[in-house]
Amino acid sequence: MLEIHLLTLFPEAVEGYLRASILGRAQKAEKLRVHLVDFRDFARDRHRAVDDRPFGGGPGMVLKPEPIFEAVEWVERESGPCRKVLLTPVGEPFVQSHAQEFCRDQRLLFLCGRYEGFDERIRLGMDWTELSLGDFVLSGGEIPALAVIDATARLIPGVLGDDQSAVEESFTDPHLLDHPHYTRPIAFRGMEVPQVLRGGNHKAVAEWRHEQAIRRTRDRRPDLLDRSS
Repeated sequence: MLEIHLLTLFPEAVEGYLRASILGRAQKAEKLRVHLVDFRDFARDRHRAVDDRPFGGGPGMVLKPEPIFEAVEWVERESGPCRKVLLTPVGEPFVQSHAQEFCRDQRLLFLCGRYEGFDERIRLGMDWTELSLGDFVLSGGEIPALAVIDATARLIPGVLGDDQSAVEESFTDPHLLDHPHYTRPIAFRGMEVPQVLRGGNHKAVAEWRHEQAIRRTRDRRPDLLDRSS
């Protein structure tokens, strides 16, 4: 079982998604366990403050180190050492190989930021894997954390209805996008399912799908093919 601790100021923002669909089924099947930790509970002043104005001036508020350090230390005392993941716009881009690596871990801890960012000592004082979903800024780290958890959990054996589903999709071969998919009806508004998919020749189907994956990647993400050379 993969155990995940999600540190957030807004647990209610992620509860619904964690209970739904694949993530919900994974937890019911005891392949995955997700604990939500509100790090405001570790603030020690009477106002339960987790942020303060930045030194040097400027807009916004910065997350204080004390409650976050205490929350992480509490989790690791209770559950054991975790691979710690910091969701931040300055992290390296999250890719499928991260999910493939994470699904083999025993425990993961995700820290979701808010406001103007973290006190730098949070980053410096602990060993983090720093990840970003892309070159844009969100209001917090909850959406990126859910994306990483979802991408990771579906790779755990037994989570998907057919484990082969996690093999035959975009980025499993890190240099190719997924091939096109079709289902019934055969004809719809003048568009038909390719004959090769209806003929029962599995070798021909595999060759067609591979060719289509290369063509789609060349058209839409040629940078992936450039990395393979």
